[in-house]
Amino acid sequence: MKLNRRKFISRAGAGAALTVVWPFLPACENASSRANKPGINNEFKPDLDLEFSAVEREISILSGKKTRVWVFESQVISGESEAVQSLEGSYLGPVIKLRRGQKARIRFKNRLPEESIVHWHGMHVPEQYDGHPKDVIDTGETYIYEFEVMNRAGTYWYHPHPHGRTGPQVYYGLAGLLLVTDEKEKQLELPQGEFDIPVVIQDRSFDSDNQLVYLDGSRMSRMHGFLGGQILINGNPAQELNLKAGCAYRLRLLNGSNSRIYKLAWEDGSPLTVFGIDGSLLNQPKELPYLMLGPAKRADLWVDLKSKPEGARLAMHSQYFPLETMSSGMMGGGGMMGEPQTSLPHGGEYPVFTIIANTSGSNDYTLKDELYDTQLLNPSSANNMENPRQFVFAMDHMEWTINGRTWETYGVSGEEKVALNTTEVWELINSGSGMMGSGGMMDRDGGMMGDGGGMMDHHGGMMEEEENTSMQGGMMGNMMAMPHPVHIHQVQFNILERNADEVDPELWRAIKDGFVDEGWQDTVLLMPGMRTKVIMQFRDFTGLFVYHCHNLEHEDMGMMRNFEIS
Repeated sequence: MKLNRRKFISRAGAGAALTVVWPFLPACENASSRANKPGINNEFKPDLDLEFSAVEREISILSGKKTRVWVFESQVISGESEAVQSLEGSYLGPVIKLRRGQKARIRFKNRLPEESIVHWHGMHVPEQYDGHPKDVIDTGETYIYEFEVMNRAGTYWYHPHPHGRTGPQVYYGLAGLLLVTDEKEKQLELPQGEFDIPVVIQDRSFDSDNQLVYLDGSRMSRMHGFLGGQILINGNPAQELNLKAGCAYRLRLLNGSNSRIYKLAWEDGSPLTVFGIDGSLLNQPKELPYLMLGPAKRADLWVDLKSKPEGARLAMHSQYFPLETMSSGMMGGGGMMGEPQTSLPHGGEYPVFTIIANTSGSNDYTLKDELYDTQLLNPSSANNMENPRQFVFAMDHMEWTINGRTWETYGVSGEEKVALNTTEVWELINSGSGMMGSGGMMDRDGGMMGDGGGMMDHHGGMMEEEENTSMQGGMMGNMMAMPHPVHIHQVQFNILERNADEVDPELWRAIKDGFVDEGWQDTVLLMPGMRTKVIMQFRDFTGLFVYHCHNLEHEDMGMMRNFEIS
């Protein structure tokens, strides 16, 4: 592999920070990016033409020294300037606003010191515009996206999708919201402008120099996924939303964290009113005592401050739920095998954001009882309703797998080939505790400790059989029992059934009332032992698309596969 001298100098210039807190960068040049990158089609007449760049910047996040981040920056070449709105003082990318039926051209320029590509999460676009990892471009290259907006009104988002590097690129700042509206939504007269509020929830960790700290690069630290030490809202550590008493609001929630799951609830016990999920509004608003929000999941939340006085505060917390994973179940407190413990255990209780009614105002927005005819798919239209395709997400011989397979750039198995213009049911299965190969215990770098099913004691000797059995019963059973938020590209699906028979009863009791299974969705949270049936249509476009776990560290480690529409 050829070393790029310019890149080497650029990376070396960051000094020791690269080895500690800055993204792990490959030392060698990867293979050449896609030979036939799509160019500008002069026959395509965009309603919005956007220059879009990924760059390195330093911004103020915490008090004191600025933080080095990677950010998306944009400039409108033609079209409505209001279609692109920056979040002031945030590392997050601009909010892009599109209408169904519009045509968009986005000229993505990669100014990072490594390969990248942008995925428009939840959008129904042709293969070459989906952001497949095979289409990565190198430093200085440009990728042209041209597509018509075919999606329903909903809250979508965008982020990088290079295999093996999605986790760190998103973590260091590359993400943003993409909002789609349509005529049906406009008729509902939902909150707009200053009353339509993005709420991107992320967890991050910083060192004493205000620089972001990611994983240490060991296999074991990546097995779980990144958990940060503090919550940021729209890139702001203050975790505050300054709204107006006397007004109603639409909060567009996005869990933009790499792996953290939130159990969101109002501190005062008020129900949450959800009226949108992923790729659609709901038929009717739904009231929940709390909302389970896995990575990549979006939800539209109605907040009515009309009866609140000026100065009122409304706090959103993530409530406790007994997540038995390596960090919170076996290791306790978020630490894992010698790794530092996070101050925010996964499944712990902590504040997420606070609404502060610091001024007064008024508006006439009301939430209707009947919202949006989502026209869900009829299960009888599926060609495999009685025999769904099954996809098992599991740990197999120390690798994150789907049906026992890991990532292949162009690889497609027979069970991953579907026909255009068909409707299918897929059963997505989280196998719970994974297969550990020989049954040995892992060391902190992902190696096996002992063989033949034995485990070593802290002196390096083999444990007695009784002690070994006890340890395996208490630790091995839950070792790889991790949630998997599953995302399927190119489609929106309907959830037909969520089977929790094999989910730990205590965990299920704590989370069962927080799921929204209505509407059109593109990401579904599978807790350990859970099985979920989804129905979807494969229409309009052929080609290779991916499905994967949206725990970004799991995805980067190979828990991603292609499916082919032909």
